[in-house]
Amino acid sequence: MRSDDWHLTEDVDDFLARAGEFLRSRPALHTTPLTVTEKLRTLGAAAYGARFPVFGRLERAGKVHATFYRFPSRGLSVTSLTPEQADTLAAHLVALGHSLPSVTADHSTATAFAEAWQRHTGATPTLGVRLHLYRLGTLTPPEPVPAGQGRLVGEQDHEHLMRWCREFAADVGEVVSIDAASWAGTRFAEKRYSFWETPDGTPVSMAGVNPMVAGQVRVDPVYTPAHLRGRGYAGAVTVEVSRAALAAGATEVVLFTNAANTTSNALYQRIGYLPITDFAMYDFA
Repeated sequence: MRSDDWHLTEDVDDFLARAGEFLRSRPALHTTPLTVTEKLRTLGAAAYGARFPVFGRLERAGKVHATFYRFPSRGLSVTSLTPEQADTLAAHLVALGHSLPSVTADHSTATAFAEAWQRHTGATPTLGVRLHLYRLGTLTPPEPVPAGQGRLVGEQDHEHLMRWCREFAADVGEVVSIDAASWAGTRFAEKRYSFWETPDGTPVSMAGVNPMVAGQVRVDPVYTPAHLRGRGYAGAVTVEVSRAALAAGATEVVLFTNAANTTSNALYQRIGYLPITDFAMYDFA
């Protein structure tokens, strides 16, 4: 494997023309790069605060084997690599003068790249968040279903929605500004949301879904205020948006969970989500 097998560009259309078929070949596993590139393709760099990432593809003899993207000052997000491919990529990025704060990938790839980055730079990797990626099998509504119903979030709910997105971001440790001025540039803006409401019309939980790309839809985020948890609302609203995604023609419905959150992992498996693989992020000191 040679370092010149890696081809870098900041042109999302050129990247998708060459690597789009590879990404679409495994839509569930490639959910994140599919949604990121689709958002950039349709909305431009303004969708991410005027920041365009560097894209990379590993291509030999006209066949793409892996891809990555990296926004300025952010970490690397990469598809599955062998240890040899990870080492070649690390060496190539070092030669180009890249400095990385972190890497995110499936667990074995992230570990292989972290070790390669340490060899080439001396930076010490520290395992940060670990995630489980799930795919929907047979949707199984919770029993009993909590009283109430789901409904789509409308424009009249925007302040409420932004408040809950701020609370969700704080819960998961994201440092992000979410208000009327910054909303369009956040990762929350392009999603379609539903609330679960009690019979008197009070919202008690929410779930969002990313736009469908290559037949896959990702559920994200799911949030219930702390004082309302443990009553089945998160399961009910997740079933609501999952069912809607299937009705809209999705062939894959996926979601990520924090591996340390045993409650949410058990919940999603009860309603029909099946594990695909684990993801990990390593920080580089």
